Amino acid sequence: MLVYILSCILLLCVIHVLLNYNERARMIKKIPGPKDDFIIGNAVRVMCSSVELMKLGRTFAKKWNGIYRVWIYPHAAVAIYNPEDIEVIMSNMKYNEKSLIYMIVKPWLRDGLLLSNGEKWQQRRKILTPAFHFNILRQFFVMIEENSQRLLEKLHQTSGESVDIVPILSEFTLNSISETAMGTSLTEYPTSIVKSYKKAIYDLGVVFFNRFIKVYLYPDFIFYATSLGRKQNKNLKIVHGFTEKVIQQRKEYIKEHGFNKDESEDVDDIIMSKKKKTAMLDLLISAEKDGLIDKDGIQEEVDTFMFEGHDTTASGLTMLLMLLANHTHIQNNIVTELNEIFGESNRAITMEDLPKLKYLERCIKESLRLYPPVHFISRKLNTTTVLSNYTVPAGSLCHIPIYDLHHSEELYENPEEYDPDRFLPENIERRHPYAYIPFSAGPRNCIGQKFAMMEMKIAVADILREFKLEPVTKPSDIVFIADLVLRNDGPVQVKFVKRQRYI
Repeated sequence: MLVYILSCILLLCVIHVLLNYNERARMIKKIPGPKDDFIIGNAVRVMCSSVELMKLGRTFAKKWNGIYRVWIYPHAAVAIYNPEDIEVIMSNMKYNEKSLIYMIVKPWLRDGLLLSNGEKWQQRRKILTPAFHFNILRQFFVMIEENSQRLLEKLHQTSGESVDIVPILSEFTLNSISETAMGTSLTEYPTSIVKSYKKAIYDLGVVFFNRFIKVYLYPDFIFYATSLGRKQNKNLKIVHGFTEKVIQQRKEYIKEHGFNKDESEDVDDIIMSKKKKTAMLDLLISAEKDGLIDKDGIQEEVDTFMFEGHDTTASGLTMLLMLLANHTHIQNNIVTELNEIFGESNRAITMEDLPKLKYLERCIKESLRLYPPVHFISRKLNTTTVLSNYTVPAGSLCHIPIYDLHHSEELYENPEEYDPDRFLPENIERRHPYAYIPFSAGPRNCIGQKFAMMEMKIAVADILREFKLEPVTKPSDIVFIADLVLRNDGPVQVKFVKRQRYI
């Protein structure tokens, strides 16, 4: 019996040495990081609730200066949150491949712009970039402003009572991306279908988190045999079914009315046309006709933009309105700026007004610093790379927790304070260019960042011309959950009190 026990112990020790003291393990363990457990490395540390995982990341970032590692055989990962290392990874196409982490969402977004690499990514980016040309944004402006007015109508119905702004803003941003980029109004769909789509996206986030923390679920044959895998399939059917309807509806519209071009014109001519509003989806359908993309490719990009184009902006607006409600003097400064532009006029905001809203823009940027909607990105290191003077083995995952970068005391004085003046030109010039990356950075930066900033400016300007924001949820009440997009664990509430239009 004793011999059997000793043999088992010896076998476990051999396994431990093989897993945790091979060449890659020894290299990664030279980087500071959490204590390793016998055989399983750091696996147990990350198997926690979504709230606890977010707290754990913040704890690690405070403990180690700019870089730490995680080891769970066979996966080595480093987290970097200093601008010098981030510039190494993001400033060129050398490290443009997304990491293994994103494979969890591949059944949903497949090879859309977020996940694709190499030649496919370059081709898709080339097709889609014209959709965010200034002339097209000008056309989109009208639709966003119309949606903003509908948002105000909903806020008037709250009668100054406390209201959870998360679903209201999600509806606004989903309507906006649908009508602009997809050329489809959600009012044409039953409310139950739209609600099912939004709920399915939220449920997919829960599925992805649970798979992320449970390494044993990474193999597909195990994952799809679980209830979690079945839940994912159910929600993917809802999400893909919805976007298929959006695509089909737009194709039928084009079949009846045609593109905004003659047969002899190319994609660029569509963009410059002022005859009709042009949707991003039109470019994809035109590219399909030209043989540059197939039906599945269109679906991939529509799924990607329907998600990224509404969920991230909704998150940004949610946190911004919560901050303004809790910082009355900053809110009043924005209203003063609005008064200077609009005076006693009740006229609608125009595209020409947006560049004048300089203080509002600083407020938005500072909110995105404190609460970056895309709070975490990850790349694969294709080659052995030196980061913070540590050698990181090829094949490692490189995580960039944008939240921790933006809250670094070495980069921002009093980083938890909401201070829009951090984005005065002279203060921006003093910072490292990779110290602030709410829209990512480098060649793979967010293609829709100008669209998002425009949408946020319009919504906040319209809201503050109508309402005074009063606080309910405070910054200290916010408890984040680990998800694709930064989310609070619960509602975010604000009061909208009708103001005498100006103060």
